[in-house]
Amino acid sequence: MANYLLTGAAGFIGSRVAQFLLEDGHSVYGVDIINDAYDVRLKEYRLGKLVGRENFHFRKWDVSDKAIIEALKDWLPEQIAGVINLAAWAGTRLSLSNPWIYIDTNITGTLNMLELCRQMDIPKFVLASSSSVYGHVSRPPYEESDDTAHPLQPYAATKKGAEAMAHAYHHLYGVDVTVLRYFTVYGPAGRPQMVMFRFCKWIAENQPVVINGNGEQTRGFTYLDDIARGTILALKPVGYEILNLGGHQVVTINRMIEMLEERIGKKAMVTYQDFHPADVWENHANVSQARAVLGWKPEVSLEDGMTRLVDWYMQERAWASQIETP
Repeated sequence: MANYLLTGAAGFIGSRVAQFLLEDGHSVYGVDIINDAYDVRLKEYRLGKLVGRENFHFRKWDVSDKAIIEALKDWLPEQIAGVINLAAWAGTRLSLSNPWIYIDTNITGTLNMLELCRQMDIPKFVLASSSSVYGHVSRPPYEESDDTAHPLQPYAATKKGAEAMAHAYHHLYGVDVTVLRYFTVYGPAGRPQMVMFRFCKWIAENQPVVINGNGEQTRGFTYLDDIARGTILALKPVGYEILNLGGHQVVTINRMIEMLEERIGKKAMVTYQDFHPADVWENHANVSQARAVLGWKPEVSLEDGMTRLVDWYMQERAWASQIETP
């Protein structure tokens, strides 16, 4: 069994990746600053499922601080099979008001983890990127070869920059890199800025469901477990690859609301407002490359995944209903 460094270990995707690795018998060295990008109760809830488990080790450290390189060299065992870099400031809207924190974590943090790979001779680096890098130039289903040189927000720009930095370290130092572009991930204990969490809460708590645009924009939603499985598969040697991980079922926002209504047993109070310039109208992936390189495909249907999300929310409603959903 192997040792892995996982940044963003208390995050939505990172905590699930950690669970899967531990179940497979690996050792996980998790790092997370537990920042206040959203209610820390979600991060504490996820981390609570990991702390105390055999072979899980944790430090509350900031990947954007250069000092973390030496700290990790002192803490980690000599043999690390790979770094899974999921630490990030996520979300497009906040990056408009405070792009500096995105630069610090998404670019400088990535650089620090790549430099750690160089100094410790860690052979594998998996980087979490985003479908946001595709912008408006190409049309979905997006392919990895589509134009990504015209980001629409600072968030997308930092993810594109992190991809480029990872390629530089691959070229110069031979670090084996897999870049994963995630598409609209959803599931239990997700980020509250994400549309599925927000709408689930708003409908369950009889709050207005605010839609930017007319609701006919489409998304290819991807269930958390499928993303976590793909992230672990991405640890295989590939040289340097960029791969989409995205859902196979594309729905409009209006249809998504109907599906949530059916599961919650309540009617949504929908209000529409102007389409936001940081948003895209369509967003779904061509995942044939991930299938060819990793043998990955999405397995959890949208119907089953939404049921699991709603069931989780209702089970944790006493505190989850108190989470702010901007």
